[in-house]
Amino acid sequence: MYQSFLIKYAEIAIKGKNRYIFEDALVRQIHRALKQVDGSFQVRRLQGRIYVDAKSEFDEDEVIGALSKVFGIVGICPVVLLEDEGFDKLAQEVTAYMDRVYPDKNITFKVHARRARKNYPMDSMELNAALGEKILEAFPEIRVDVHNPDVLLCVEIREEINLYSEEIKGPGGMPVGTNGKAMLLLSGGIDSPVAGYMIAKRGVSVDAVYFHAPPYTSERARQKVVDLAKIISRYTGDIHLHIVNFTDIQLYIYEQCPHEELTILMRRYMMRIAEHFAKENNCLGLVTGESIGQVASQTMQSLAATNAVCTMPVYRPLIGFDKNEIIGISEKIDAYETSILPFEDCCTIFVAKHPVTKPNLKAMERSEKRLSEKIDQLMETAIKTAEIVCVKAGEDE
Repeated sequence: MYQSFLIKYAEIAIKGKNRYIFEDALVRQIHRALKQVDGSFQVRRLQGRIYVDAKSEFDEDEVIGALSKVFGIVGICPVVLLEDEGFDKLAQEVTAYMDRVYPDKNITFKVHARRARKNYPMDSMELNAALGEKILEAFPEIRVDVHNPDVLLCVEIREEINLYSEEIKGPGGMPVGTNGKAMLLLSGGIDSPVAGYMIAKRGVSVDAVYFHAPPYTSERARQKVVDLAKIISRYTGDIHLHIVNFTDIQLYIYEQCPHEELTILMRRYMMRIAEHFAKENNCLGLVTGESIGQVASQTMQSLAATNAVCTMPVYRPLIGFDKNEIIGISEKIDAYETSILPFEDCCTIFVAKHPVTKPNLKAMERSEKRLSEKIDQLMETAIKTAEIVCVKAGEDE
């Protein structure tokens, strides 16, 4: 019965003179999401509202599923759009709507009218009362409950009258692309995909870098990360995934430096390489899935030691989250089952038995001097031989 969806947003509405920029970005992201479902659609902006109109047959669940992954949307309402043909015609349409949508009349309801077009002859309170009376006349078994109704029937008087009673929650946030681009350090674990999702929710588009260590890590570990990038891309749009062969750098660090410093030194070189690709791709910062104190490499001192090699900001959306909170988001975005597949990445293969938890920055720098003979060449080779995989939004995993 529905041919249109009313799209509601929140933060965008307070952007003042720049509001149209965010609305345009949201429309673009809606178009992107709808390319992943069968059907033809028109997306239009009208009076502080965005509408998705179906121009062909479509699967309602598929459309709602696609729209529910668009950051910036707070509500998706399947809506009936009516021409203004007077109150009597509106009352007929409203009672017909209630009859079709709620065949079981053992329900409570409330009419919530809003008169955006002030030349309409009845105000909102009058509409609430008059339409409620018509519904009760048509269906005596239905009861009114103004405090906690089963059905909140919304009637918005606009150029077209909007009639709806369901609002599916959207993901909120800001449209992707309205706040620049960042480079995500993506591993095969639980945290980094969630970090990518969280930074994208604030309007940041994402590219990614993954550090591969063959033969110590398998092709299945690599494919796992590609699959995680595909899952994130449902929310972020296309991702350019840089796959870096990190084996020689790791082995060189392992041979030349104290083993308790291995994880921090490895992270410092990862950050350097990630920053190279970030600058090359016009990114404004790096993004990691680190959370304070979760492991030895994520203490305050360890984070300071890895930050020290960066010249651009490092964003950590999960910094104050505990593991259960991160897992909850991972499950919500359908990344968890992929993240826990038993294919280890380079961070878990080369781990010291007793890693330093409070690294001294000067000690780290002294250890790195032991690498001076070959490390620049190894870094250059790793960068030059990196593979770039373009992960298209909505590709099958």
